[in-house]
Amino acid sequence: MFASYTKVLCRASNATLIGVRRNSKKIGILGVPFDKGQLKQGVGSGPQAFRDAGLIRELKEICADVKDFGDITYKQLEGLQVDNMTALGHVAACQKQVSENVFKILKEDRLCLTIGGDHSCGIGTVDGHVKAKGDVAVLWVDAHADLNTNATSPTGNVHGMPVALLAKELSDYWPYIPGMDWQQPMLSIKNIAYIGLRDIDSYERLVIDKFAITAFGMEDIERYGIIEVTNMALRRINPNNNLPLHVSFDIDSLDTLEAPSTGTPVRGGLTLREGIQIMEEAYRTQHLSAVDIVEVNPNLGTPTEVKITLEAGLHIIKAACGLSRRGQWPKDVNDLPQQTFN
Repeated sequence: MFASYTKVLCRASNATLIGVRRNSKKIGILGVPFDKGQLKQGVGSGPQAFRDAGLIRELKEICADVKDFGDITYKQLEGLQVDNMTALGHVAACQKQVSENVFKILKEDRLCLTIGGDHSCGIGTVDGHVKAKGDVAVLWVDAHADLNTNATSPTGNVHGMPVALLAKELSDYWPYIPGMDWQQPMLSIKNIAYIGLRDIDSYERLVIDKFAITAFGMEDIERYGIIEVTNMALRRINPNNNLPLHVSFDIDSLDTLEAPSTGTPVRGGLTLREGIQIMEEAYRTQHLSAVDIVEVNPNLGTPTEVKITLEAGLHIIKAACGLSRRGQWPKDVNDLPQQTFN
């Protein structure tokens, strides 16, 4: 029976087999155990929690070349202050290291998988991506817009500011930020799209409308479906499908039933299946070169809730790295008996 089945496979068209062959892309993993962009302790434990949950082992089932670059370390910059930006000395020092390491991983022609930490790490990951690849398209999958400046933020927490720091159209809305000279806004806001929004501050709403930012909330997903929303977003930010793609995925984009162990949960979010589908569509573009998974906090919730959240994150990561729910080809298909394919 197996021989008959493989005959069918080998006679199938290449189009039929898209997504079932094994992934030949190299993967580089970068941990960012950083929690200073917000106030809840524990989110910095995310990278180790994913490793302990079997991240490396599971990725090696998808891709033969998986390299763990370890965790970011940094030395705090003392004395940095800007009104309504907390822990700036930590943020500036850490994100500079993130940017440099993302740059290095991408220059090795690897998919850069960054495990946070809070979402302030998006400052460094996108900065490093732009410096390595030039113009990039960014999908920001999140319940929140992360689009506040220090003048509009209700908390001063930098994990709510990364998109505003990255977008060059918003550079005039910022004061001089000491310690951040390495980071110049180089990303056009027309190359950024949101998916999953449902908790947006009033000034963020104003900026989204003023600059006509591509932003799909949960009501849009309910109306059009996640596949169509994802592809509409991709067409808007990368109409010619020629730019490297960066997906920055906040675990709180998922509904709290799917991912309860996170610092700023909002009910009514994406299902896990919808999160996986976003990543599958991103992978199918063949231009996905950087992925962030952030805001998993193993200190929040019961052990069962932490396990559910980590499992959800692993499913998201594996979809981004090429896992097909249709199944993968064997690792050593060329070593099978020749008669198997006759």
